[in-house]
Amino acid sequence: MTSIASEGGVDSYSSAAKWLHWIVAILIVANIPGGILLDKVPEGPIQDRLYDLHRSTGTLILALATIRLAVRLARGAPEPEPGLTSFERVASIIVHKALYALIFIVPVLGWAATSAYGAAINVYGLFVLPPILPENEGVSKALFALHKLSALTLGGLALLHIAGALFHAIVRKDGVMARMLPGR
Repeated sequence: MTSIASEGGVDSYSSAAKWLHWIVAILIVANIPGGILLDKVPEGPIQDRLYDLHRSTGTLILALATIRLAVRLARGAPEPEPGLTSFERVASIIVHKALYALIFIVPVLGWAATSAYGAAINVYGLFVLPPILPENEGVSKALFALHKLSALTLGGLALLHIAGALFHAIVRKDGVMARMLPGR
């Protein structure tokens, strides 16, 4: 349960925020390398299934990110840890905002690119997403390039985020990472 500090601000992340953070993180860590490997698989039914899995997972990431943002807006988030240096505080804010933006941008670009390519997005065999753009090969190529660049940027920022969390957990032992662990 979220506790409220005496100033009226949130002093811890809600359980929902923590679980959504970890679920989305795991899905992203799986989907980015999976997307990179798609072009290395020979064309055919296996590649088609892997594309379906990649697109389905991207759709799930987008849906969970939307819920995650709603939880954050409804419940708030704690202020940065007081013991952070000015550089750490600024870097943390920039990386978190960029991660939030890219968690939405990457799947939307994938959806738009796939729509322009003319392929269906069959989400885990449950339903098909409607196309958001008309077929256009040039637009599709440009959007897939942006999707890939954005995904690689997301992956790089995620690595920085992980490195920062591990630095705080292992070297500084200051409780920064523990704030996002479920059950705390």
